[in-house]
Amino acid sequence: MKLEDLQPGGTVRGAAEGPVRVLAVERHGEDAVTLTYRDAAGKPGEQVLYRRDEPRLSLDSGERRFDGDGALFRLASEAERIRLAHLYDPFLAVQTAEVEPLPHQITAVYEAMLPRQPLRFLLADDPGAGKTIMAGLLIRELIARGDVKRCLVVCPGSLVEQWQDELGRRFRLRFDILTRDKADSAAGGNWFLDTPFGIARLDMLARNEGLQDQLRVRENRYDLVICDEAHKLSAHYRGDDVRTTKRYRLGKLLSGITRNLLLMTATPHTGVEADFGLFLALLDEDRFAGKPGRHAAGTDASDLMRRMVKEDLFRFDEKPLFPERMAHTVPYRLSPAEAALYEAVSQYVQEEFARAEQTANPGKRRTVGFALTVLQRRLASSPEAIHASLRRRRERLDAQRRKLETAERRGGTVFRPERIRDVAEDFLEDLDELPEDEIEAEEERVLDQATAARTALELKREIATLERLEGQADAVRRSGEDTKWRELLQLLDRLFAAGTDAPEARDSEAPYGSGDIPLPEPSPAHKLVVFTEHRATLDALRDRIGNRFGRPDAVAVIHGGVRREQRQREQQRFLHDPGVRVLLATDAAGEGINLQRAHLMVNYDLPWNPNRIEQRFGRIHRIGQREVCHLWNLVAEGTREGDVYRRLLDKIEAAREALGGKVFDVLGKLEFEGRPLRELL
Repeated sequence: MKLEDLQPGGTVRGAAEGPVRVLAVERHGEDAVTLTYRDAAGKPGEQVLYRRDEPRLSLDSGERRFDGDGALFRLASEAERIRLAHLYDPFLAVQTAEVEPLPHQITAVYEAMLPRQPLRFLLADDPGAGKTIMAGLLIRELIARGDVKRCLVVCPGSLVEQWQDELGRRFRLRFDILTRDKADSAAGGNWFLDTPFGIARLDMLARNEGLQDQLRVRENRYDLVICDEAHKLSAHYRGDDVRTTKRYRLGKLLSGITRNLLLMTATPHTGVEADFGLFLALLDEDRFAGKPGRHAAGTDASDLMRRMVKEDLFRFDEKPLFPERMAHTVPYRLSPAEAALYEAVSQYVQEEFARAEQTANPGKRRTVGFALTVLQRRLASSPEAIHASLRRRRERLDAQRRKLETAERRGGTVFRPERIRDVAEDFLEDLDELPEDEIEAEEERVLDQATAARTALELKREIATLERLEGQADAVRRSGEDTKWRELLQLLDRLFAAGTDAPEARDSEAPYGSGDIPLPEPSPAHKLVVFTEHRATLDALRDRIGNRFGRPDAVAVIHGGVRREQRQREQQRFLHDPGVRVLLATDAAGEGINLQRAHLMVNYDLPWNPNRIEQRFGRIHRIGQREVCHLWNLVAEGTREGDVYRRLLDKIEAAREALGGKVFDVLGKLEFEGRPLRELL
């Protein structure tokens, strides 16, 4: 511009740093002016300009031009918008995730958990209520707020891939799974430090001291740790002493290395009040120190936990989220031959227990006691289970006897039963929560070899007793007098309209419903899940049910020995193949498997831990279920299994009181001789 173009009120560039507002212009001849101005900060100034300055002067029209990278600017502004979005959108994670959360999930995250900082919380909604979705929403919200930069999920080994898939597919959160190879090859020598968002197997951490040492490194702090199936982090009182498990000690470690701790379980209470207090101590060690009753807080955890049973959950239209669920108890009496076998084996177990109690070695007492307990449980399961166990035990003890006789012929020796590794005390304390394949392997190892015999004569007598019991069990097995199977058979015919010709299926009068509970109409399209505790029983049922339907492939099978890929194939076959009517499963299918395509279930064997009953039922009674769910529990009257059943009632009642009534009575109403069991107790 020319010097002549400078006018008061205009905006000029080049006269000073940045644009200036012209206040006055004083001319000095043809080639110079004194310019008075005010800069962008409002500061006045004065400048003498000459004709030679004209090339650097320009008139500023007031337009602003951006000469940066537009794509980068847009990216930065979007990142800032997301960072602050929670201030304007209270449900940010809901809007950005591939989920349609339900009312109870929104209230859990946005009312119960997010306002608590730091978060120390127990999420204990019923199985199938979508706790994984709640955890994903929580993680997304805390990341958006800048409160989570490092997060660790700890869960049972069977659930790690499911967690990774859910978080990735629904929330676009990338979590890495800890494996032994990754732990060994971590670039910095510590996988936890190198991995801000990770998933680890519970037992892998609980049993590996090296990994725990890496967790303890001072630099290794987490913003959020989530423990799924947290009831496995158990501890117990023995008198006034606390017996902690490896998992519980891991829980204490995790509690100390994170700012926010979320425990998730559908079954927080085992029926023992003191143990529940130990569990809550993972969230607040000071508050729940000591046995309940010795501190003012007791085990009231209403401000630290949320538990909603399925009957309290609704959709946005106020319709119930879940259909009804009904538990039926089917009591039956053993046939005379079965009762005689039951008493004979029970007497053998009692005598061997008494002999084991006389042993000075506590490890051996524990090991023999465990073996005999396994034998008693298999007795209650099926003739096949007890016969197989007696036969194997007799064969192994007989092998010990032959080795002893050979040694004696070669020069004499003092009798010593085969030395086996004693059952660890930690193993027995964790028994209810251990993976099924580990329990089964330990059962077989101990059951076949552990004996309380102290002399060669005692060993021979025990073998003779086992031979007699084995023959008696084989006779029952071959006779077809399996009362429990006949109860299941009648139920199959009732549900699937099998049109049976078997008189035993028609004659049974077991109550498959009670009161005015509507039973499902017979249909060949039904899907039924049957849970058992023992592999021999499962194998027998697979053959019998397959024969009943006239085709072996009508039965799908899941147990601890089935590999993950095959387990998924069996699950999909059961869910989607119309020809597959029944899924036979052990507790390998009790957690982390969605089976809501079925709405009928049978507990052929009751587990010793009441939590597992709820876990089992939660496989079919979960979000997406549209039919009324029915559960039948088969219980033999007048047996030790009946005693266990009564103990289960006691434990569930204790859990009901501690959790404010939020426990569903999955055991139904049992009546003995016309009187309810509760009244008899």
